[in-house]
Amino acid sequence: MCGIVGLLMKKPAWDERLGELLVPMLVGMTDRGPDSAGLAVFSTALASGSKISLFYPSGQPDWQGVADSLQQQHQGEHQLIPNGAHAVLITSIDAQVIKNFLLAAHPQLVVLSVGSSIDLYKDIGTPAQIAERYQFGALTGSHAVGHTRMATESAVTPAHAHPFTAGRDFCVVHNGSLSNPHKVRRKLEPLGIHFETDNDTEAACRFLEWRMREGDDINAAIEQGFEELDGFFTFLIGTGDGLALVRDPFACKPAIVAETDDYVAIASEFRSLSHLPGVKHARLFEPQPRTIYSWSRA
Repeated sequence: MCGIVGLLMKKPAWDERLGELLVPMLVGMTDRGPDSAGLAVFSTALASGSKISLFYPSGQPDWQGVADSLQQQHQGEHQLIPNGAHAVLITSIDAQVIKNFLLAAHPQLVVLSVGSSIDLYKDIGTPAQIAERYQFGALTGSHAVGHTRMATESAVTPAHAHPFTAGRDFCVVHNGSLSNPHKVRRKLEPLGIHFETDNDTEAACRFLEWRMREGDDINAAIEQGFEELDGFFTFLIGTGDGLALVRDPFACKPAIVAETDDYVAIASEFRSLSHLPGVKHARLFEPQPRTIYSWSRA
């Protein structure tokens, strides 16, 4: 059992309130996921270059050492923004080049996400502890995807926490359990797709992102997922453009949506939506099984 939350601001004037409104949503899912939590926040895309979210899972972060070694090896425009054990690196150099360098020069570092608009945080602890640790309440952006985890399929580690990412500006959170993640891995690994954990959600994330790199739009990728991903699931997907939500054909895992003229909010249970402004007058609905829902700012 896990908790998922998502929030998309329909109007730019609401972007400043993203963290303020999202933290109670995340904390409201503590009973569904007390062992770890994570959050992916999307904001205005960079005009050029890339954002890379970094994490020190253990030990004392040496962000200055990372910045110094990066500048020595790859002269260019780099901005490193620390946030405790996390940091966001904005760089003008090709993201894959920088990622390869960081993993070789600083093997204790973990690259959590790459893109033009995504910042990603995840760690072990209760949702409230993690939100305070990384100051989620101060975050701003157009939309976000969050998760609280109760481990059932794999270990309690930062690496197994959600969201999972693949490619650029793409992430997935999941409530449920897949029965065939190893089959999916055997399909993708010969294609050169590398897996970092044994978590079933990572298999779903990498499968869906692979389908999109092959030319599918998000809806077509999810339709392929219905054929390839076996089990019970509610997936909430974040992209640079917006959010997508889908439940398995039996709708075994809960979800509820509240939509107003100002926002779209998604959670596993209504208690994580009850504090939102205007929710009493929102359009509330339970997503139907095997039905794709998507929202974007446009």
